[in-house]
Amino acid sequence: MLYFIPTPIGNLKDITLRALEVLKSVDLILCENPRHSQKLLQAHEIKKQTKQFNQFSSDKLVFDILAQVKAGKEVAYISDAGMPGISDPGTTLVAQAIEKQIPFTVLPGSNASLPAVVASGFLVKEFYFAGFLPLKKGRQKKLTELLQLPVPVVLYESPYRLNKLLSELVTLRAGDRPVYIGRELSKLHEEHIYGTAQALAKKYADKQWKGELVIVLRAPQNPSPS
Repeated sequence: MLYFIPTPIGNLKDITLRALEVLKSVDLILCENPRHSQKLLQAHEIKKQTKQFNQFSSDKLVFDILAQVKAGKEVAYISDAGMPGISDPGTTLVAQAIEKQIPFTVLPGSNASLPAVVASGFLVKEFYFAGFLPLKKGRQKKLTELLQLPVPVVLYESPYRLNKLLSELVTLRAGDRPVYIGRELSKLHEEHIYGTAQALAKKYADKQWKGELVIVLRAPQNPSPS
């Protein structure tokens, strides 16, 4: 069996009993970054063979992993943080497992998007998860499309590009759009920041952001009937 196991986005205690049970029982743990994952494994006294699996891994490694599972090995995949298969190479493993009819299961658990969208206060019924925006080509086009959606939009963004994002929102005439910034969710320095894109862009123009960030854009408000 191939297991996709969510890991804490910050606090190492945010992991399910089932996840720990599986990690302790498998033959191999695939890690996006083994050195990073060792902190979690050591905290829970899990001593298992680990192997790096990231966006640079070869097709041969994917083939070898799936062959091991087909032969009866128990293998788990964990990303650096959160739900595997979202903005990480776990997507490739899922697709190949489906194509080759390899048995797998995805465990429920920690992720960054759901706590952020709840904390934003913008959620009514639905939301749209956009992940990371393109770095350059197609970035403004994509952001323009997202701003037109009638639901809150959840974004992941690098701390090095957050100020750029706020400025882009202002440029795209969305300066009055309420924005939520969740920084270091579940960690010691957790922050919940609220304001319009324009106000936040002005307030934090010179700020050098650090840590993991989740941004939620409130849905556009319907114009008042004339």
